[in-house]
Amino acid sequence: MNKTELIDKVAVSTDLSKAAATRAVEAVLDAITSSLRTGDSITLSGFGTFSVSNRSARTGRNPRTGEAITIAASKSPKFKAGKGLRDAVN
Repeated sequence: MNKTELIDKVAVSTDLSKAAATRAVEAVLDAITSSLRTGDSITLSGFGTFSVSNRSARTGRNPRTGEAITIAASKSPKFKAGKGLRDAVN
């Protein structure tokens, strides 16, 4: 499912126009993104938790040359599925 299909499902299930459903989905995604950008985590009970994971700097190898390179520290978004979502999938 892609974003357009998600918007269509939201519009049908909530009896909203497609434009209103688009604004709603965009608002949810923007809220999640802005919260993660500030370092907060978002917990949706029964669905899961979005959080930011800090990856420390480390040494890696260039696969072509075998040369050692330094990989900079970075932040990465992370999602952990909640019990309700895990149960629904299994």
